[in-house]
Amino acid sequence: MTGKVVRVKHGRDLTRIDFCQDSMVCPFTVVVFSHDLKHIGNVSQLQNKVIEIHGPVKEYDGRAEIVLQQLRQLGGEGRQIPPLPKNYDVENKGHYSAGKFSLPKAAYKTSKKKEVAKIPVDIPIDSDSGENPGPPQ
Repeated sequence: MTGKVVRVKHGRDLTRIDFCQDSMVCPFTVVVFSHDLKHIGNVSQLQNKVIEIHGPVKEYDGRAEIVLQQLRQLGGEGRQIPPLPKNYDVENKGHYSAGKFSLPKAAYKTSKKKEVAKIPVDIPIDSDSGENPGPPQ
């Protein structure tokens, strides 16, 4: 099948590639499930391009469709789509995820280092000991 992609519509579990303005009267569509996007790439780049789709045609809801599962099923201008970024999150519909969800961490508390108090201490010289408080030799 060869045609010009009119719209790429992202849903929660799948992405539809439409070849007609009104998808309800269009006799054909291409479906990409969210778990297959990592094998194919950024299908949003296919909009307004003439592409070829290869694969078995299945009937779903009274219309013909091809399930796109691998990049090799695409031909024409569809072969040059870039891969998805590593942190792409399908459930956020194209928004990028920073990683797994975790609760915010408490702010790092800095505490002053405990120091020994510096008190000047004058020790009187013991005259009975006979020691000389001069410089060491």
